[in-house]
Amino acid sequence: MRRLLLALPFALLPLAVAQAHEPDHDHGHDSLEAHEHGVARLNVALDGQTLELELQSPAMNLVGFEHEAKSDADKAKVAAARAELEQPLALFALPEAAGCKVASRELESPLFGDDDEHAKGHDHDHDHSDVHASYRLDCATPEALKALDLAELFKRFPTTEKIQVQLIGPNGQQGVELSRSATSLSF
Repeated sequence: MRRLLLALPFALLPLAVAQAHEPDHDHGHDSLEAHEHGVARLNVALDGQTLELELQSPAMNLVGFEHEAKSDADKAKVAAARAELEQPLALFALPEAAGCKVASRELESPLFGDDDEHAKGHDHDHDHSDVHASYRLDCATPEALKALDLAELFKRFPTTEKIQVQLIGPNGQQGVELSRSATSLSF
């Protein structure tokens, strides 16, 4: 399944190439995806009873800053955002009938004090930090997964203006941009 999520950006590469010619707030990250404040990316893959979600966002969208948290107020914001991200079923509204349960979650960000390969291999001499959240859900009745609603994610992280979603599901692949006025994606 992990291979499916890793292949998702390449499956939708034509969409990325088309957007590459548009002006973008790129800070020189070594990625096909630019670091753009207000914009997050969500990869979704449904394979059998396994639903994988991978959220990538500038820290600015989630905590209001990207520098190292030094003050108590900043540390509290980071802790609060991390606590929210640890509850994917609260952030990503899925039909209850699908019976989805969290099988695993992984949160990475320099702001969380992670000492992982991503943090080590990423140059943070600038003031731009990202948050990566990966979730694997086991769904008892995956055929009940008709839609994914991100209204709660937009509510809990109000500086997130839009989320670019790439989905691989039983009906093929699709890319869509969600916003506060359009928070739902159909499988």
